Amino acid sequence: MSETMPPEFWQAVEQFNQGEFYACHDTLEALWLEEVDPLRRFYQGILQIAVACYHLSHLNWRGAAILLGEGMNRLRDYQPTYGGIEVTNLLEQSGVLLQQLQQLGPENVESLRQQLQAAQVEEAAIALSATPSQPRWPQIVPIALS
Repeated sequence: MSETMPPEFWQAVEQFNQGEFYACHDTLEALWLEEVDPLRRFYQGILQIAVACYHLSHLNWRGAAILLGEGMNRLRDYQPTYGGIEVTNLLEQSGVLLQQLQQLGPENVESLRQQLQAAQVEEAAIALSATPSQPRWPQIVPIALS
């Protein structure tokens, strides 16, 4: 299905992976508003995870927790892959982030944000993958082309 996805979708994927969560939201919202299910629900799930990450980056613990859960629920039926991306991978990463968010609680949201930002800078600087216990922003992984 990747060949049928519009260029704006791939722009949103790039924005998401660059941590430009609000821009990703805007790009996907324009697609989502014009679409019908099942693609509409797919876009909405990714959009909600992007907005959750935006909320977390702005210390809105409640908004982040709610939208991570809602986005994940919307995407569950699209596993393992859909629209040219690894949906299961995105759900696993988002689930880890949600679990870390819930374990730390609202009083420690600043600490989690700092860890996420530090991991993002480290990965960009030396291209290291985060360990599973190290908080990191989710990434959307395109399906490898054969």
